[in-house]
Amino acid sequence: MNDRIAHRGPDGDGLWTDEAAGVALGHRRLAIVELSPLGRQPMESADGRFVVVYNGEIYNFQDLRGELEAAGHQFCGHSDTEVLLEACAAWGVERAVTRLVGIFAFALWDRRDRVLSLVRDHLGVKPLYWTRQNGALLFGSQPKALRAHPAFAAGLDRDALAAYLRLSYVPAPHSIFQGVRKLEPGRILTVRPGRELEETVYWDAEAAARDGLANPLNLSDTDATDTLEELLSDAVGRQMMADVPLGAFLSGGVDSSTVVALMRRHSDRPVRTFTIGFREGGYDEADAARAVARHLGTDHTELTVEPRHALDTIPNLPEWYDEPFADSSQIPTVLVSQLTRQSVTVALSGDGGDELFAGYNRYLWGDRVWRRMAPLPRGLRRAAAGAVRAIRPGGWDALFGLLPEGRRPRQPGDKLHKLAGVLASPGPDALYRRLVSQWNDPEAAVRGGVEPKDGALWDAGLAERLPGFVERMQHLDTVTYLPDDILAKVDRASMGVGLEARVPLLDHRVLEFAWRVPLAQKIRDGQGKWLLRQVLYRHVPKDLIERPKSGFAVPIDAWLRGPLRDWAEDLLSESALRSEGWFDPAVIRACWAEHLSGTRNNQHRLWSVLMFQAWTRHWARADAATPLAA
Repeated sequence: MNDRIAHRGPDGDGLWTDEAAGVALGHRRLAIVELSPLGRQPMESADGRFVVVYNGEIYNFQDLRGELEAAGHQFCGHSDTEVLLEACAAWGVERAVTRLVGIFAFALWDRRDRVLSLVRDHLGVKPLYWTRQNGALLFGSQPKALRAHPAFAAGLDRDALAAYLRLSYVPAPHSIFQGVRKLEPGRILTVRPGRELEETVYWDAEAAARDGLANPLNLSDTDATDTLEELLSDAVGRQMMADVPLGAFLSGGVDSSTVVALMRRHSDRPVRTFTIGFREGGYDEADAARAVARHLGTDHTELTVEPRHALDTIPNLPEWYDEPFADSSQIPTVLVSQLTRQSVTVALSGDGGDELFAGYNRYLWGDRVWRRMAPLPRGLRRAAAGAVRAIRPGGWDALFGLLPEGRRPRQPGDKLHKLAGVLASPGPDALYRRLVSQWNDPEAAVRGGVEPKDGALWDAGLAERLPGFVERMQHLDTVTYLPDDILAKVDRASMGVGLEARVPLLDHRVLEFAWRVPLAQKIRDGQGKWLLRQVLYRHVPKDLIERPKSGFAVPIDAWLRGPLRDWAEDLLSESALRSEGWFDPAVIRACWAEHLSGTRNNQHRLWSVLMFQAWTRHWARADAATPLAA
């Protein structure tokens, strides 16, 4: 099990067993703080009662250490692991984790009471999977570790596959394997002898949202900007703690540029920054990143990605993402992680700014569109959708191409066709689901799959608890898309090369502050992330930042018609689909034919199917001892 995740910790490994209790703990070490053997894991508490294995970083560990030392606790080394362990010993697990500021997934074994605690951080930056099978409770950072145990015998979950096809990721608490669960963020799973498993919520994103909305700040724009800058600067400064080289991902957008600007404040040497660019028009952000890097005086490294880089990367994606995962920005994320790891061991990222400060386009127009749509008869809305679809995406792209470059959105045809799909939605929450869905009817494509509808995305009572549609979308993104897509993508890509990615915007204190900020200070003048932008503009000129948002996108649509076509055709062939038995061949082949003809850009729907097909083939070959049974 330990060997299977050696990539997550290339600097050493450790094992600890309590044979009488039937407990074994394993750890792979990525040495960041306290590089000496005093930082090795598994680690025992000073009194010998507790043993921990832990992945992550506690950014306020020095504050907690001072408090524990004042109470008489003594420490052998200088690691955050030792502080985490002694905090749990002194205060109990639940009280200790409520004091932590950081990213973490850990297992704590109480030798005296024979209690195991599995804990995941507030927002789900670090992963934790668990399952009970054949008399064993197994847990680890990635499913491949669990699959290495002889007790593991789980087949694939067709229902989870249907959910995956909708979202391009398997939503927590499900995994692609039957009976294997993701521990959700802010949770403690307690295992006691002779008792049922107990799950405790120590921090809840919805409660933070409701509390923030109930207690809004009444600050002037200047005071709100000052407060946010101070809070972010503290988060960035704490996350620059490392005994190894450190840098940052830089796209040239608002979020990563803000992080890098604040890093400069805490560094006495140029910050090292890394970015990816593309030759294809409409996707390249390297020029913007280079301009920001030049202004901030960073030591900047960039890589221009060509189709051959993708071709080299794609066969390895199932190994990196050992659940099916189909956010195509995984490709540049892997590449930028590989590039970054050549120079540093820790990289700060700007993830989280869109969710916390209302940056996604759907926040800007979703509520407005619904308010205008709702009074119209559904028949009229359907007719309008038909009119939009009457012009192919390429036709809309040509029409929008007549606009000045600065006002021209990226891929307008695809976005208009997606809008057409939501015009007939019966309510705002159905509209949101349509916006975040790749396959709107995944059960039609997955043979025998029934999509589970037990998560936040399907919570009918959420509208009553969070009445504002924009706020509800922000919350849903924070508890679904953020941990299960964005953070999972970055975790697998970075840890796949032994690189730790840190996310200062997702310090839970920043989230709690953001929920208290009135919406008018997040969205203003038709633009999201208004308050975050005000912090950035104190450090970087506005004209270096203001441009159409493109995200970390890749031209999968063109690649599937070009250099990736043969690879895709092999995975989507009628014979392959029929023999493997997961999908309805007619549905998938029709989708593929549409894409090849240019009738419709089906890149996202196809990528979900392709990543699943590639994943099943890879693991069928790589691990015949635990085949992927249906």
